[in-house]
Amino acid sequence: MSREAQLSAGLSALGIDLPAEVRAKLLAYALFLEKWNRSFSLTALRDPKLAVSHHLLDSLAILPYVTTPNLLDVGSGGGQPGIPLAIARPELAVTLLDSNSKKTAFLQQAVIELELKNVQVVTARVEDFKPPLLFAAITSRAFAELVDFVGLTRHLLAPDGVWLAMKGQRPEAEIAKLPAGALELAVSAVHRLEVPGVDGERHLVVIRGK
Repeated sequence: MSREAQLSAGLSALGIDLPAEVRAKLLAYALFLEKWNRSFSLTALRDPKLAVSHHLLDSLAILPYVTTPNLLDVGSGGGQPGIPLAIARPELAVTLLDSNSKKTAFLQQAVIELELKNVQVVTARVEDFKPPLLFAAITSRAFAELVDFVGLTRHLLAPDGVWLAMKGQRPEAEIAKLPAGALELAVSAVHRLEVPGVDGERHLVVIRGK
């Protein structure tokens, strides 16, 4: 099956409808990532046959839950899930944050090559990042345990904002460690994600500050 057919089938299975030009840009991103990954080790995934499922569809599986005007992708690495989300939703203002300058150099070049007007790239440690505006949503894919994720990024979340933490297995032990008391947090939902072509469990943990 071609990458085009794989992406179309995967999007259909996820219930996501994207125009042809958006699908083409998603595939262009996957190819660009594959090219850079040969020299810069941006992702541990080396099999090009898995690019659509593990880079594109895995990121886009959370698209139905991204309902905010802006989003911060923490520890973005090779750009997941931020770049696929930005391509699929041109009206979404996306900031990609990573402390590794090699990775942010790739991200900046991808933004230029793909003409992503809605994406900003920042090279900084998350605890040192002080943006002029706070974020309505903060996401990450395997960045840290939940308690560390929310602790390191709390200063970046707008009032009534939401954390969208991408996880593998349902992280019951991590959820149990979330703080109580004055800093109490509420896990408002845990969505099981069925990602076409991806073996193993995928979950999205939605967390709000009380």
